[in-house]
Amino acid sequence: MGVATAGVLLQHAGAAEPGAEGAAGPAAQQVSAASATRLAERLAPRLGDAYGGAFYDGDERRLVVNVVGDDADVKARVREAGAVPRSVRNSADTLGTATRTLAGRADMPGTAWATDPRTNQILVTADRTVTGKKWDRLEKSVASLGTGVARVEKSAGEFKLFGSGGDAIFGGGARCSLGFNVTTQDGSPGFLTAGHCGVAAQQWSEEQGGAPVGTVQAATFPGDGDFALVTYDDPATAAPGVVDTGDGRTTQIVRAADAAVGLEVARMGSTTGLREGVVTGLNATVNYPEGTVTGLIQTDVCAEPGDSGGSLFTRDGSAIGLTSGGSGDCTAGGETFFQPVTTALAAVGAEITAGEG
Repeated sequence: MGVATAGVLLQHAGAAEPGAEGAAGPAAQQVSAASATRLAERLAPRLGDAYGGAFYDGDERRLVVNVVGDDADVKARVREAGAVPRSVRNSADTLGTATRTLAGRADMPGTAWATDPRTNQILVTADRTVTGKKWDRLEKSVASLGTGVARVEKSAGEFKLFGSGGDAIFGGGARCSLGFNVTTQDGSPGFLTAGHCGVAAQQWSEEQGGAPVGTVQAATFPGDGDFALVTYDDPATAAPGVVDTGDGRTTQIVRAADAAVGLEVARMGSTTGLREGVVTGLNATVNYPEGTVTGLIQTDVCAEPGDSGGSLFTRDGSAIGLTSGGSGDCTAGGETFFQPVTTALAAVGAEITAGEG
């Protein structure tokens, strides 16, 4: 019998911040978080250098688009598309250049950075190991970006991978969590989990010390992501497209979707179960002791060792991410980073198994 995926859900965010123009205007359309993400993707190339990122205002159910400068024509284009324009200082290109600069100057274990369109800055986070000369180097790197481009926050915890050990899976003495069941290009059943789990063991079982049920076919960690594809050894395995949220309940998964800042999400892991929070940053870079990982989603959802690979998803059944790592725990809180599901699926050539098992 196939393993049900772990975890639940999502949907809104905070209200639009001061500076959002026309939030109550007739042109602003109410949209779902998934529709907001697609709308932002369409608008970005049309706005060119004036585009400064976007985020989802869950209270108003509208997309807020950052616009550099006060060009009336640009703002009109945003309104015509059904979004709310907001004047900001930094363009998306400026913030992108800043992240590349940080990658060359602040790539030390214990640091992370992600784009936060709500503040129109790069949020740089330093864990408790970044002290002394390391802290001085980080502050100098951030200052070199210019005024108002980035800000630094301290985390009380330490960035670490959350694998020690969804549903629990076991391999090579490690314990992780199953993310989402998938169907491979040749129609075989499989599942996604964290890449650092996939490089820790080649075969995985449903019980500690149990017989293997799946074999790793591809794994990426560290580098451009943290994801692995495991195929079930028995091609007749029933691999339901649901998330096991505990107490005999499941949530049906119907699609894979991209994250948006402000999206309310939840994740399921084999250690701490179902936990909820909000997406706080995109395109995050995390410098773990084991290596640097890029392209992650940053959230305020808590997690602990053993939750690695577990599902991040939404109330309406969208698969969003796979648990990578972070700081803190589910008592003190902290930051947690996730591998985007859409990127992992594209890399391994698989698709989410949709529907109930």
